[in-house]
Amino acid sequence: MTRKAKLIRFDSSEQGTFSALLIESTFFCYFGELPWRNNLQSISCIPAGTYLCKLVESPKFGHVYQLQSVPDRTHILIHAGNYVGNKDKGYKTNSYGCLLPGSSVGELSNQQAVTASRYTLKKLMDELDGEDFELTIKDCYE
Repeated sequence: MTRKAKLIRFDSSEQGTFSALLIESTFFCYFGELPWRNNLQSISCIPAGTYLCKLVESPKFGHVYQLQSVPDRTHILIHAGNYVGNKDKGYKTNSYGCLLPGSSVGELSNQQAVTASRYTLKKLMDELDGEDFELTIKDCYE
């Protein structure tokens, strides 16, 4: 049976979109994504929805999960990184549309970011053990 995870987006600004990941309804970690910019390739987070995630071999990031069938997008990965800001507004980013896990959301070098990303990615990879999983992304901004 495919495991289910939910990514609940709770904050978005030019510094990034931040969310909490629940695996089988239990909090696991935080995520950072780019701000919403109409799903434009390389500069926007992806649309809310449900995606199958499969383990792939990335030339740059090694074994990571890739979200399948993202509308008008390709190569949407879950990989390590801290910054997810809008470069056009002068913010740093380690993402071109991908999802970056972290143990917390905080400030790094005067910018909102996810922290301890490599450690959190390893924990996530260990938890999922290479198995496919279903990820539902929901926008829940206040």
